[in-house]
Amino acid sequence: MKNFKLLSTSLILGLIGTYTHAAIPNTLKLDYAYYAPTSLVVKEQKLLEKALPKTEIKWVFSQGSNRSLEYLNSGSVDFSSTAGLAAVLSRANGSPINTVYIQSQPEWTALVVAKNSQIKSLKDLKGKKIAATKGTDPFLFTLQALDTVGLNKRDVQLVHLQHPDGKTALERGQVDAWAGLDPLMASAQVQSGAKLLYRNIGFNSYSVLSVKESFTQQSPEAIEAVIKAYEQARKWAKANPEKLAELLARESKLPLNVAKLQLSRTNFDQNIPSAKQIAALQKSGSILNEEDLVRKGTNVNQVVTQLFKPQYAQKVVSK
Repeated sequence: MKNFKLLSTSLILGLIGTYTHAAIPNTLKLDYAYYAPTSLVVKEQKLLEKALPKTEIKWVFSQGSNRSLEYLNSGSVDFSSTAGLAAVLSRANGSPINTVYIQSQPEWTALVVAKNSQIKSLKDLKGKKIAATKGTDPFLFTLQALDTVGLNKRDVQLVHLQHPDGKTALERGQVDAWAGLDPLMASAQVQSGAKLLYRNIGFNSYSVLSVKESFTQQSPEAIEAVIKAYEQARKWAKANPEKLAELLARESKLPLNVAKLQLSRTNFDQNIPSAKQIAALQKSGSILNEEDLVRKGTNVNQVVTQLFKPQYAQKVVSK
């Protein structure tokens, strides 16, 4: 009977799933970004520092999905905030990463033209200069948008600039259009009267959190701890839209009305990677083959399926 009690106690402790110091790395590195507002909440409220007091939490600022994935692949971060389709592209081209959490469903990109631009339709972009950050959702959005009117990347002049530089180039008249990203896109609308030439929420992929495949094998407890913090942040964001806007404005050093415009286009109801996201990314992923962005013969549908590991979020959310 005594042995049975000891065994029962051990089982109960195991089921509780408390995070032991041995199960969590001594240091966890995460990125934060203005395009991923929940990352700002996790950082500002020190949710991970409180949950993991014996672990050093390091934060790295990211300007876009391409930078975030570079940080992940180089080991500069353990958790990467990116667009879903950018994560697909990265895995398709050989980076062994997994998406473990959905941060939000944003409409964070559109094709933007200057206030007095004579460009009125996508067809008018033929032969024009478009600023876009290669490997990011705005870049892939641009290719999908052009495809709707029978154009491709060879029909335009893609100017590869980081998001802030693309905005500046548009405002200075150095490019004809810009594949915008919030909050910079909202800033261009509010502060310089820029116009959204083309919108399509279906071409905006989800905001996701990804890790290296090896990290899922070595530190599953750390993944659950981080997702738990992001879940707290997501729920807080939904319940406190005004405070979230104030936080975003303060961090990005942009006016409050710019932050509010960005957040008005962001849905925080998503959290667990599911068949819905897989189907959406598989549909959008066809552009990767069509535009030769992945190696010939790459099965993008299979890549998307292999990318997602929803079990960590499912475990956290079900508790």
